[in-house]
Amino acid sequence: MDPPPASRLPVPKRAPAAEAAPGPEQKRARLQPPARARPPRRLASARPQRPGSAAPPGLAGRPLAPPPGPAAHAASAPGAASRLAVAAATAAPKTGRALELGGGKKKRAPWDLKGQVSDLQAELKIYKEEVQQLRKGGQELEEQRQELLARNGDLDRQLQAVKSELHVSQEQAQQRLEEVKELSDLKHQLEQQLTDTTRTNKELEGTNKDLEMAKRDLSALLEAREGDLAQSTQENRELKAQVTTLLQAATQREDQLHQLEMDRRRLHNLVLELKGNIRVFCRVRPLLPSEQEAGKGLEHLHFPPQDNGALVLSRPEESHTGRSCKGNTRYDFSFDRVFPPACSQADVFEEIAQLVQSALDGYHVCIFAYGQTGSGKTYTMEGPDNLDQETLGMIPRAVRQVFQGARELEPKGWEYSFSASFLEIYNEGLRDLLVGRSDQAPDLEIRRVSQASEDLHVPNLRCVPVASEEEVLKLLHTAKANRSVAKTIQNDRSSRSHSVFQLCIKGYNTDRALRCASVLSLVDLAGSERLKPQSKSERLRETQAINASLSTLGLVILALSKKEPHVPYRNSKLTHLLQNSLGGNSKMLMFVNIAPLEENIGESLNSLRFASTVNQCHIGTAPAHKKGGGGLPRTSDVGGGGKGPGPN
Repeated sequence: MDPPPASRLPVPKRAPAAEAAPGPEQKRARLQPPARARPPRRLASARPQRPGSAAPPGLAGRPLAPPPGPAAHAASAPGAASRLAVAAATAAPKTGRALELGGGKKKRAPWDLKGQVSDLQAELKIYKEEVQQLRKGGQELEEQRQELLARNGDLDRQLQAVKSELHVSQEQAQQRLEEVKELSDLKHQLEQQLTDTTRTNKELEGTNKDLEMAKRDLSALLEAREGDLAQSTQENRELKAQVTTLLQAATQREDQLHQLEMDRRRLHNLVLELKGNIRVFCRVRPLLPSEQEAGKGLEHLHFPPQDNGALVLSRPEESHTGRSCKGNTRYDFSFDRVFPPACSQADVFEEIAQLVQSALDGYHVCIFAYGQTGSGKTYTMEGPDNLDQETLGMIPRAVRQVFQGARELEPKGWEYSFSASFLEIYNEGLRDLLVGRSDQAPDLEIRRVSQASEDLHVPNLRCVPVASEEEVLKLLHTAKANRSVAKTIQNDRSSRSHSVFQLCIKGYNTDRALRCASVLSLVDLAGSERLKPQSKSERLRETQAINASLSTLGLVILALSKKEPHVPYRNSKLTHLLQNSLGGNSKMLMFVNIAPLEENIGESLNSLRFASTVNQCHIGTAPAHKKGGGGLPRTSDVGGGGKGPGPN
């Protein structure tokens, strides 16, 4: 409960002005401090407590003092005045009474000591009561002081709490200020972003307008393209139908082409078999410049114009005494083809091109060059040292045709691989011509590929994969430098060995699961001279080995033509090596080369007779049509003379 207002406190009455002057008691009473009235206790303040904070101990139920300050001092001043007013009101009646007692009574006579004592006792009693009241008021004031001290402590604690709250609030305010600053910066950034975004939006709006226009243009273009696409789709379906039809036709055409290729191979092989699996060509070399200067001619050689496979040799037959000429002896020979000296390398290869094609078709093909030394065998097979397109021999031309034919068969699904080897047979010994003499293997022997196969090969023989004509020409140059040569009576540089060039051909047609393998063998045989009594022992041994191998070749061909159960392949390294290319469905061609000089007519007759023997043989399903004269001599009127018996 709040203390009563000061206006309600009893105000001490003033003494009347007519009253007598205060006596000593009144003076003492005035000197005493007025008794302060104890203010009533206040109830607990209705001031709301801060959430979460508890009232300090000792202040429960008491009003909280406001924080110190001018307003607080102003509020506490009326309370102090009211308490002083209460104390003055309490002491005022008694003082008044004392004044009344002192002033209302008559002054005793000086001699009335008893009365004076009685008055003094009465005043003393009054003073004692006033002292008692003052003590009581002092106690109340002490209690109020203690209470005020306690409230002051409470207020100090509240002040500390408020200061703490103020510090926290200041920190929070600082944080809020920082947040406000950050928000201000963020606001500035967002405003900048908004400005950029606005500008970007304007640009995008412009771009969007452009895109809308482009979209309309593209929509129009798309509609046009869709129309074109629909038309193209229809055309595509039609083209697909046409392509399907064409693919079917192409497949049928490929089947037809394959069948035609197979028919071509079969008919080509049939034609060659009808011509004869063993064919013999005769070639007469032209006169050399030195021979032309010496005036040597070709009078003893005649080429009937009506038959390109006929050759006639004639020579005068002398009497036994040698004094008279009985006439000319004529020797008629007939072969599959005779090439006069004027024929070029291209003319000769044109006749053997079909055999080379058979090698690409999968048949073994063997081509020999036979004849005496100096008759042009090496020139026919390889060409001269300085090669050009006109003088290329049979080996370079055959290789060129094989590679060209392989390229032409690639669109038909055929793939080919080639490997080449070059060796010589010297005194019945094998030597690799693609390696130097120092790098030769110790022994080259002919072996079977396997127990289950009849194919033969030469282990340790160098087989070089080739893919072009140029690579083969390099091999020919290497082989020519390594071949065994020697000087003979007929030639200053004569080949004293059989050289064998072999091109292994392997073809694959994966689409039709077909494969073929064949060997094209081109053989330059050694010179076939007869033994001369004056021959040296080394040349004699060479000649004997050469003639023995050539005789074995004739025996093998004769045995094959007669279909004898035993064919003497192993009697010679030459026939043993070429065993797979001589029998069966193999194709064989022999060039018999003869010299054009009359002084060589004896060797020429021997070569032609051997070739005629081979020409009379046939191997295969059909004999050759031209199998004629055996070179038997007959008397002829060529150059004068009588008629003799005709050819057999």
